[in-house]
Amino acid sequence: MVDDPRRRPVRAVRLRPVGDGDLDLRYRVVHGYRRAFRMAGEGPPLVLIHGIGDSSATWAELIADLARTHTVIAPDLLGHGDSDKPRADYSVAAYANGVRDLLTTLGVESATLVGHSLGGGVAMQFAYQFPERTERLILVSAGGVGREVNPVLRLASLPGAHLMLSALRLPGMRLQTGLALRLMRLLDTDLGQDAPALLNLVDALPDETSRNAFIRTLRAVVDWRGQVVTMLDRCYLTEGMPTMLLWGDRDSVVPVRHAFGAHEAMPGSRLEIFEGAGHFPFHTDPARFVALVEEFTAGTAPADWSREHWRELLRQGGPGSELREAGERSAT
Repeated sequence: MVDDPRRRPVRAVRLRPVGDGDLDLRYRVVHGYRRAFRMAGEGPPLVLIHGIGDSSATWAELIADLARTHTVIAPDLLGHGDSDKPRADYSVAAYANGVRDLLTTLGVESATLVGHSLGGGVAMQFAYQFPERTERLILVSAGGVGREVNPVLRLASLPGAHLMLSALRLPGMRLQTGLALRLMRLLDTDLGQDAPALLNLVDALPDETSRNAFIRTLRAVVDWRGQVVTMLDRCYLTEGMPTMLLWGDRDSVVPVRHAFGAHEAMPGSRLEIFEGAGHFPFHTDPARFVALVEEFTAGTAPADWSREHWRELLRQGGPGSELREAGERSAT
């Protein structure tokens, strides 16, 4: 963990009970498409952005605790959960725009963003596109740091992926898939750490529309060689923005070494490793996760963005050739 003089108390903690009804899905129509989201609590806004194939339900057990001190907003990204699944642009930039537009309809001008996996990439893209609306960044097992990603996701990005995903819905396939994942868990493999959550992702693709949206989203960020977008070329722009990285040391989807690379590239960032956790550290140890988020938001001042500072950072530039991988550098 890096010491940071900005990490100081800035407000008193105010606890507010949250009822079960506060966690129900709500809906807003934006640009003609229905967007589902959960919203609870009051206080500084905290936006929870889920990963690929997932939904706001992944945060369900945490929202009530976080909503004691925050206004928590957890959207179902377009193409996911109960949101519409049109034939659309599912790039990280488009998702960042969608988050901005939903927050605007809700009257939220700025917020702390918490992004998991793909949602981490969306959160970083949001901070890049709309720095004046980003108070802090909390990146959880985030995509968009390095090329490496689980081979299963590379395979799912190839032609014919529709057939593979459809086959998982055939009678008996879920049982076989579940048995394989349980075996990996019994063998104490890293992939086995995430077996229950990964099985839930299979269940989240019940029809062709859902599978099409999943594949479009995946192909926007992954190809047969791995991740195709990176935030490393713009990490220097987080200077002055409180940033915390949370990672499981047994993450089989996005390796923990990405956490150390991002930590090194993001000036003043804080890194917390969840030992024994996989790709979903907030499922493995929700109490620690909530405590870290509350401590971080209470102990850091929101980013003080200015056009002049942003212009100076851009003029100075960031790292160059050291980001190249095999003679190629990806970008957004």
